[in-house]
Amino acid sequence: MKLLVKFNLIFVSVVAVGVAVSGWIARDLLQNTAREEVLNSARLLMENALAVRSYTSNQIAGLLEEQLQTKFLPQAVPSYSATEVQNALHSKYPAFAYKEATLNPTNPRDRADGWEVDIVQQFRNNAELKEFSGTRDTPAGPSLYVSRPLRITNAACLRCHSSVEAAPKTLVDRYGPANGFGWQFNEVVGAQIVSVPMAVPLARADRAFNVFITAQLGIFAAVGVVLNLMIWWVVVRPVTRLSTLADRVSQGDLEAPEFDARSRDEIGVLAASFARMRASVVQAMKMLEA
Repeated sequence: MKLLVKFNLIFVSVVAVGVAVSGWIARDLLQNTAREEVLNSARLLMENALAVRSYTSNQIAGLLEEQLQTKFLPQAVPSYSATEVQNALHSKYPAFAYKEATLNPTNPRDRADGWEVDIVQQFRNNAELKEFSGTRDTPAGPSLYVSRPLRITNAACLRCHSSVEAAPKTLVDRYGPANGFGWQFNEVVGAQIVSVPMAVPLARADRAFNVFITAQLGIFAAVGVVLNLMIWWVVVRPVTRLSTLADRVSQGDLEAPEFDARSRDEIGVLAASFARMRASVVQAMKMLEA
């Protein structure tokens, strides 16, 4: 097997391992970065919903107190306001979603279903759990969700949700007496859930990964070509000439030309050693002829 072939086999093996390891690291890093980007977007939407809830509770509910005596206005309910604002965003960006998933809601649209029930149960079973996130498959692709517990920490909430008798008549007239009652103070009744699509960030991560791998392969290919040329010029070419001359001398061709080696590297040392050996062979053959 020729020297260049051996070198290229070793070089390709090293490059393959290097590209595989660096590709695995780069892909994992890019995927994690994409996930963090989506997670930050989800938390931003969550904070926006919390801000709307706080604004409604502190500034809007009081202004509608008189109207609530004759007609129930859901706009005075923080959860309703937050959901309406997020639904406006959802109309323009359908893949983004917000829901205050509740096990026993007053408004039927807030009822938790399927996977949302599982999230609410996790918060109910673990009082220390403040946030829970994960991914799930949707028709539009993978989606990341962030959830936080809906816990009754304001006693004013129980005025509408403790019992049918204690609830405002206008609320019961609007939603009926079947749902949204029996809540307890400090009880987790649901979960705020924000869903954000991952398809676009993951696609960007894949494109960046493909560019990275392509650039690496291109660089290694260029380096391989340069190294091959260097090895051929610096090592293979002089060694091949020296080997040819040694073969001719070993067959008794004393007229073979001298090997011109001016370098002081290993090839030059080898050429000098060959020259001395050749001189000794020539002298020995002359002595035999005499």
